[in-house]
Amino acid sequence: MANYIVLASFTDQGIRGVKDTTKRAKGFREVAKSMNVTVKDIFWTLGQYDVVVTMEAADDEAAAALMMKVGSLGNLKSQTLRAFTEAEVDCFLPK
Repeated sequence: MANYIVLASFTDQGIRGVKDTTKRAKGFREVAKSMNVTVKDIFWTLGQYDVVVTMEAADDEAAAALMMKVGSLGNLKSQTLRAFTEAEVDCFLPK
């Protein structure tokens, strides 16, 4: 499984409905699970981003499909980063 970090910011619509943010997070987990993506953690943060998510997916396409589906709801704008473990990096470092 590949690891991903999602950096997200509320849209105007998302901040207007912020009282439902934890309900939306539960829904996000359910949608992710139905798309074979595992949400590891969801953090609400201070600073440039409002939400940070860590998740695992089989591949980039699965992660992208999930984030496009969620993005189409209009509550968040996000940036998805492919994250590599130390062991993964060791495999492709020059020898």
